[in-house]
Amino acid sequence: MMCLERLQEKCEAVFRPEPRPRRKQVHLCVSLKRKGALGLGALAALLCAAPPAQGALKLCNRTSYILYAATASVRGTQAETRGWTRITPGDCQVARSEELTAQTYLVHARSSLAYSGPAKAWGGNFPMCVEDANFRLAQPVAKAACRDGAFALPFAALNTGGHRSWTMTLDESPALPSLLAAQLAGVKRLLRDNGYTVGALDGSPDKKTGIALAAFRKRMNFPERAGNADLFAALEKQALKTNAPAGYTICNDGKTALEAALAQTDAGKGGSRGWWMVPPGACARAITAPLGKAAYYLFARRKDGKAIVSGPDRFCIAPSRFERNRRGDCAADGLAEAGFRRTPTSGLAGTVAHIGDAGLVPAGAPAKP
Repeated sequence: MMCLERLQEKCEAVFRPEPRPRRKQVHLCVSLKRKGALGLGALAALLCAAPPAQGALKLCNRTSYILYAATASVRGTQAETRGWTRITPGDCQVARSEELTAQTYLVHARSSLAYSGPAKAWGGNFPMCVEDANFRLAQPVAKAACRDGAFALPFAALNTGGHRSWTMTLDESPALPSLLAAQLAGVKRLLRDNGYTVGALDGSPDKKTGIALAAFRKRMNFPERAGNADLFAALEKQALKTNAPAGYTICNDGKTALEAALAQTDAGKGGSRGWWMVPPGACARAITAPLGKAAYYLFARRKDGKAIVSGPDRFCIAPSRFERNRRGDCAADGLAEAGFRRTPTSGLAGTVAHIGDAGLVPAGAPAKP
């Protein structure tokens, strides 16, 4: 496990475009050099990432959460943001493969929607526009508003020291001692959120976690050669089915990109809006506030227009992004009409609609490893 020795950059605060106190409530710093890693028994061996290519921004996750990271670059008066880079606990991913030649680079990361409790975020004081699904946006630095479908999140500025490549690590507080410890703590956290009994949420192996991990692997019918990527993917997917965040989330469990629209009716009134672009393996939050008493309906189609989720309830749609605050008379406004499927949300503050290649996945259906 000597790959951990490669992370030898000096730890520097990254929340400050100018000098500020080093300690922040959320730790976001370049990794310190670490020594050899401990074996973890039931866990598969940590897969060492190759050194970053010449000119690259590499993000390492030393937390117990699966993170989704967005990055931004600033050149003069223009900024470009892109995301999301998925980073499992204990892993490193290249967020930008090009040489780092912009004036400033920034980052924001958020925890997966799979976890119970409040969402976690790593960021700073610089608002930049993002979208829920994978995106790439250009915007003036001084622009106050984001385009339709985008919203602002607080990014932290990186102090890369002018280097053409940079590796940085996202930490939680209290910090875990190594990437390998983060990997085991991350497995424990997701096992717990899937209803299993585990030991302390730290980087140390224990009997309870070993038993829970063996039970989960058996339940998922994992092949012997299944590795950590398969494990984290299955744990996240299963947890998403039971730990619905507030609001309405749409997840694409299939192999092709989807466009989704949402409609609702309340006290005799209705409306519809879309589209949310949801790549394979990604999720989009159509509604972020807790759900009320309204009934919610879903329509999803492939890029070729073939409907994947539909139903008997008719609402208006448009070829591009749209929002309509009433139901019916679609043609009068130059709109088309589509059949939406009602989704069960009664009494829920939040729900996650999973869409597979064959359509809406029933709640509680097992994930495929």
